[in-house]
Amino acid sequence: MTIPSSDPLAPLSSPALGRPTLRPSDHLIVFSRFPIAGQAKTRLIPALGPEGAARLQAALTQHTLKIAETFCAAYPCELEVCFAGGNADSMRHVFGATFRYSEQRGNNLGERLEYAVSAAFVDGAKRVVVIGTDCPQIDTSILSQAFQSLLTLEIVLGPAIDGGYYLIGLRRSRPELFQAIDWGTNRVLRQTLEIARYNRCEVHQLTPLADVDHPEDLVICRSVPTVTVEELDPSDRESAADS
Repeated sequence: MTIPSSDPLAPLSSPALGRPTLRPSDHLIVFSRFPIAGQAKTRLIPALGPEGAARLQAALTQHTLKIAETFCAAYPCELEVCFAGGNADSMRHVFGATFRYSEQRGNNLGERLEYAVSAAFVDGAKRVVVIGTDCPQIDTSILSQAFQSLLTLEIVLGPAIDGGYYLIGLRRSRPELFQAIDWGTNRVLRQTLEIARYNRCEVHQLTPLADVDHPEDLVICRSVPTVTVEELDPSDRESAADS
């Protein structure tokens, strides 16, 4: 029998999983893009072609949403998909109608992240974690570690091997973390950590993982059964193998 804690902020207990679960006020946001040929995974177009790159974008998104959905089923939290390109109807058609979809707002990635995170806290979230769909190695364990870290720390980051980050989590809105960042470069993580340090915020860093952004990154998909170049046409697979 589980004895309720007298601490109102203490996590609930999950006998089945043997670890704390999350409160519904926790918010998981998946940043994604509708897979439009020629606009999705553009840095992979030389290897896969526009259609192949768009199919890989769709496969990566489907994989990430499956991980997020599995996580939220075990650790109750609000799941939101923030998308760019297309519209909510086209996202529902491709990825399913069970998710809550919202369009990204802002002129750059920093503004879009800042808006999504701030909106989640305005909606009543106590902890917010944002992930992208470029990192097929992310799993429910990583998400659990992120939310559990936010029980005691203000910021959690999932470092990407290329110098960016595949996950960011916060206990309150921190707009400064998304400003004056050279997005799309190998300086993103370092600059974010410097801003956090300047504001005296303690940061927990998760296991570094690799994004799939360039042709040489396609090998990462081979370790994830649900995201492989089998999603591509035979000619696309040949191009990927030669890259």
